[in-house]
Amino acid sequence: MRELNGLRVPAVGFGAMVLSPGVYGDIDDTRAETALKAALDAGATHVDTSDAYGQDGHNERLVGRAIKGRRAEVVVATKFGLAIPEGEASRSYPVGYAFGELRVNAEPRLVRRYAERSLRNLGTDVIDLYYVHYPDPGVPIEETVGAMAELVRDGLIRHVGLSNVTAAQLRAAHAVHPVSAVQNEWSMWRPVEPDLLAAARELGVGLVAWSPLGNGFLTGTVRELGEGDFRHNAPRFSAENLAGNNDRYAPIRDLATRLGITPAQLALAWLLHQDEHVVAIPGSRTPAHIEENVAAAGLTLHPDTLTRVDEALGGFEVAGGTLL
Repeated sequence: MRELNGLRVPAVGFGAMVLSPGVYGDIDDTRAETALKAALDAGATHVDTSDAYGQDGHNERLVGRAIKGRRAEVVVATKFGLAIPEGEASRSYPVGYAFGELRVNAEPRLVRRYAERSLRNLGTDVIDLYYVHYPDPGVPIEETVGAMAELVRDGLIRHVGLSNVTAAQLRAAHAVHPVSAVQNEWSMWRPVEPDLLAAARELGVGLVAWSPLGNGFLTGTVRELGEGDFRHNAPRFSAENLAGNNDRYAPIRDLATRLGITPAQLALAWLLHQDEHVVAIPGSRTPAHIEENVAAAGLTLHPDTLTRVDEALGGFEVAGGTLL
């Protein structure tokens, strides 16, 4: 278990986004619930979702069904700000996906409404870790977090989280109410921002790495994408860029083979060695892969291995840019 500023979670949790259709292609709810229950059985009891994953709260409702009867053993994390109520304004948040932007509204007056909707979807009376999904360009982060603090006071949420923020935004938010975790992209092919890591360490805030396997790339198995795969929107997964990135990643795959572990396990173990307060939330639809991911938390990498990984990554520049 690892500490996220007052919240204890397993080192490897579970990112549930992949369980909704339209992420990595079609999937039915039966298969999705089987995968999520396999994650819980394997010990990945920190489950991360969002009101924006799937249509009309699909992912949250799926999580709610899967954890029914097991709620006490699960740390439920969800996010708000992208599934904007009809008729409300929105502001543009630029991203590196092909569609160019997300629409965001994290106005304080909507925060309770978002939370109550998520509570209904999840079938629970409290959210363990509640994130603003993206900072709203039109709203100071302090104001959004002030409204989240009221939810803590009223018992609707237990811990405040921030997602996709800068070091300055973390500091401003933490001055209003203690932040338990920051969730940002962090993996072998997307380093965390050094100033964000420094701020989190200074403030005692935990780090939750989304896409710790590079949207599946770091498993070493992605050669092409199927129809309906959301990754078609990411330039790094275009046919040309994907082929080049796989070539550049070969030394890491080879090192994993020599160590007798999978590339995914090496990627996760390397990440967990970067800081004692970082946790990973990989997603998978396959129980065997889920168990493989969770087992990575038990791996200890020799300092020489970490050096070899860092040297290999030093020559690995991702073609296609970043997502944020």
